[in-house]
Amino acid sequence: MEKIVSLCKRRGFIFQSSEIYGGLSNTWDYGPHGVELKNNLKRAWWKACVYERNDIFGMDAAILMHPKVWESSGHVENFFDLKSDCKGCKKRFKTEDLKNKTKCPECSGDLTESRPFNLMYKTHQGPVEDASNIIYLRPETAQGMFVNFQNILDSKHPKLPFGLAQIGKSFRNEITPGNFTFRTREFEQMEIEYFCRPLDAEKFYETWVTDRFNWYLNLGIKKENLRLRVHAKDELAHYALACTDIEYNFPFGWSELEGIANRADFDLRQHSKISGKELIYFDDQKKEKFYPFVIEPSGGVDRAVLAVLIDAYHEEKVKEDTRIVLKLNKELAPTKVAVFPLLRNRAEIVELAKKIAQDLKKSITTAYDDTGAIGKLYRRQDEVGTLYCVTIDVQTLEDKQVTVRDRDTMLQERIGIDKLKEYFLNKLNIQ
Repeated sequence: MEKIVSLCKRRGFIFQSSEIYGGLSNTWDYGPHGVELKNNLKRAWWKACVYERNDIFGMDAAILMHPKVWESSGHVENFFDLKSDCKGCKKRFKTEDLKNKTKCPECSGDLTESRPFNLMYKTHQGPVEDASNIIYLRPETAQGMFVNFQNILDSKHPKLPFGLAQIGKSFRNEITPGNFTFRTREFEQMEIEYFCRPLDAEKFYETWVTDRFNWYLNLGIKKENLRLRVHAKDELAHYALACTDIEYNFPFGWSELEGIANRADFDLRQHSKISGKELIYFDDQKKEKFYPFVIEPSGGVDRAVLAVLIDAYHEEKVKEDTRIVLKLNKELAPTKVAVFPLLRNRAEIVELAKKIAQDLKKSITTAYDDTGAIGKLYRRQDEVGTLYCVTIDVQTLEDKQVTVRDRDTMLQERIGIDKLKEYFLNKLNIQ
């Protein structure tokens, strides 16, 4: 993890938030390469889950919702962890992490009795802070899709089965966040609520588990670093009939990337009951009304980015040096092509390199760099996962060809400038 954290800071993937003020615990900012990687991952998810399917619609619900939403969903009553505080060092721990210890694991001080700690962030709407205007930062994106169920029926007229997809920020006042970006209080989710007939729920649950597992494989994550873990009955959430986690073998151990849950009809029933608005589905062929069951694949964007970075990280011996390279797949790599002038003191070479980079930028994510020797520039791009490097040299001025270097093989070939764009579009499979 130390190597990954160092690389993220050094190469502009992830920074400590508010670092100049000493930082804010467990909050992180995504730098130039990090935001591109994160956006590419979200695009890959949206493409697979929305664009390539005919049964899922996109949504973007508000972060702030009516407080009754969270009463109906059970979050006000059930969304808590048991915690204990150390009377000595004042540190706070999840009771489950203490594993029946009676003393503080940090200072051996006495611990308080376990007590519930609600994970939702409270705030107030309006200028006056009192109990009548308490609202919450959403702890999940799911409820925004449930409360819009009738709006989707009225506007899109879908037939079962169909789903809603959303990517957005959520907030949980975690007691023990940590492990870099793995567990944070502000995070981004990729969630689907897939509505189906109750009798079909088990079939779709199993299908979604398989589909979501394969999506991570398609991102290039090694199969041996992924596994499925079925939840035992005593660890299921209050709304779930079943749940399976997709776990990744992080340096700190196997931990959840995504959970696929069978939420049954809990949410639609609850919101119908509390709001007084019936969120039911009417089958006009069978002339029957019922609450659909819901299958929910829910993954963390930040956790997926972290897993991708860890899985792509490689160290290789090249002659006497160690080459660090991120072997990110083509879809995720923040930069596809980097262009360098071999000689920075030759104006015509620099000018041509900048022109080539600018032309490629119109259709391919391209960087230009002339701030170091060519070997240093190669290593810099290897560390951020850039797929191809293009070098413009003296010979280019004569034969109108450039040197293209492949990230993974480090093999080089000469390509004509007029063929360069077509070459990369074919390599990257960009239409």
